[in-house]
Amino acid sequence: MSWTDDRVELLKKLWSDGLSASQIAGELGGVTRNAVIGKVHRLGLSGRAKAPQPQAQRPKKPTTRPATSSVRPVGANGTIGNLALKSETAPATRPQTAPQPLVYSLSEEPLIANANVLQITEQTCKWPLGDPSTEDFHFCARRSDVGIPYCGYHARIAYQPVSERRRDRRVARM
Repeated sequence: MSWTDDRVELLKKLWSDGLSASQIAGELGGVTRNAVIGKVHRLGLSGRAKAPQPQAQRPKKPTTRPATSSVRPVGANGTIGNLALKSETAPATRPQTAPQPLVYSLSEEPLIANANVLQITEQTCKWPLGDPSTEDFHFCARRSDVGIPYCGYHARIAYQPVSERRRDRRVARM
């Protein structure tokens, strides 16, 4: 159904009488609650105050404070109350310059020359060198950094920051 002048006038009257959008939609017929809300918004009709509730339904506010537990959590800074959701605010700090990346080289000798898969250990770099289908294939076998499988040089290649990888992809596409 379309919004005729008569329907718009009825909408305005019902809206000013305090009917809800659902009630108005039911009275008009052929429109949804959302259509009524949209039309009210487009017409720029003012919002209404909620209809007052009868006194019998309103709960009375207590005039005295209820008794509370004598045990209250005390925070580290002496505050009292529940601190579970309290946000920690850190003092403002000056921006720091980005640390310069360590430069690793391959000047260190491998622990095992031409190490194969049976010779590498947790302390050796597991970076593959060469084609696995050839006989001269081996692993780097320099001393690996603690907790990672590669030496410093190969770890820098393997673990690049996300921003560098994205930049490298953009350059490769051009």
